[in-house]
Amino acid sequence: MSTEEPLTPGAVPPTPDSKPTVQRTEPAPPPAGAAAPNRVTRAAVIWSAVAVSLVVLVLLIIFFIQNQDMVAVKFLGFEGRLAQGVAFFIAAVGGGILVAIAGGARILQLRHSEKRRRRVTGQ
Repeated sequence: MSTEEPLTPGAVPPTPDSKPTVQRTEPAPPPAGAAAPNRVTRAAVIWSAVAVSLVVLVLLIIFFIQNQDMVAVKFLGFEGRLAQGVAFFIAAVGGGILVAIAGGARILQLRHSEKRRRRVTGQ
């Protein structure tokens, strides 16, 4: 008795005289009368970006309206009072700037190392 499981019909290896299957690298043409595939245009991308931006702005306005309590803010010796929503927004923008600076530094670092690699390998 063998401990191996029998091969299923789909798992049988091809015979030596069978021809290899040809892989198509380009999509098959659509059948006659079929609608053309949807293409993404620049206008559609811009419209989508504007729509998303407007939704984010509406959410920010709601956030500011709901967080109008005045709070004391102290930073590096400066003191002031401003609306809580505005303070949170300033903190979020400051965090975004820090992330952008760190990301930009990493991109510059990767570009520099890629230039060095290309110079060494001669590509």
